Amino acid sequence: MTDAVGSIDMPDAEDEAPESKKKTRKGGKRGKKGPLGRLALFYRQIVAELRKVVWPTRGQLTTYTSVVIVFVVVMIGLVTVIDFGFARLVKYVFG
Repeated sequence: MTDAVGSIDMPDAEDEAPESKKKTRKGGKRGKKGPLGRLALFYRQIVAELRKVVWPTRGQLTTYTSVVIVFVVVMIGLVTVIDFGFARLVKYVFG
């Protein structure tokens, strides 16, 4: 019995995958280690990434912190002024 795609006895060519094309996943380094080994690997990777970080100097850190604090104070002042403005507007409109 055949249909538009193929027969029951002969499956479609797309359905068959040759054994050479199938990829078998092997554990590699991580597959053979237990949970403590994976945890140690994770820790070593964290340390390796932190060594790549360019840390700011004390002067840069002081400058950046000052800029952030000044910006936050300015934004607090701006929001306070706008809040008082809206409060007076609401009191004027609703009595």
